[in-house]
Amino acid sequence: MCFSATASFVTAAVTGGIGIAALTRLRQPREILLAATPLLFAAQQMIEGLLWLDLSAARETVTASTLTYLFLLIAEVFWPVYVPLAVLLVEPGRRRRWAMLACLAAGVAAGTYLRWWVLTRPHDAIVLDGHIVYVTAYRNSVAIAGSYFAATVLPLWLSSHRRLNAIGLVILTGYIASYLFYWQAFVSVWCFFAAATSALILWHLRQPQRARLQVAKV
Repeated sequence: MCFSATASFVTAAVTGGIGIAALTRLRQPREILLAATPLLFAAQQMIEGLLWLDLSAARETVTASTLTYLFLLIAEVFWPVYVPLAVLLVEPGRRRRWAMLACLAAGVAAGTYLRWWVLTRPHDAIVLDGHIVYVTAYRNSVAIAGSYFAATVLPLWLSSHRRLNAIGLVILTGYIASYLFYWQAFVSVWCFFAAATSALILWHLRQPQRARLQVAKV
């Protein structure tokens, strides 16, 4: 999270606890990726908390560089593939699954490109105006931004599960707010808003199996 090490560690603890609770609510194996999402958010917040501590020491270290690359790989490479796959696995509608497969393909394309970018370009992380800012070589690719959006938001909107639709709305709101008000620290703040969806995932999994699907299968 972009605000402080303490905030990151608290968020990691809360989302980690939610993740454990979500995993106890599994009804079938195909829900495991969705249920594990809060735990992965927790791991990401823990990484950024450790990065906060290292950056606060005001010295360049191998640890800070490693944590920076690890955070960026999760944020930019892992999520655009994981999100559409997790939503696809719990989708009962055949037509919707085909649409989600297209989103997954977009996520794989975006993740592949961003992986190359992260690993071949210099990256750094600094504390600026009370936020962690990830500094990288300038890039401006509408296609990659669109593919990332298609992978991380559209599958949730396409889902037959209304609670997953709500998660998509929260993520989009976070996306817009991060861009408008925290554009320099966009990657960090955006991931904070994504972590806030953990409670909605648990809410979804707590519902009885029949109640989870709120609209007709398509």
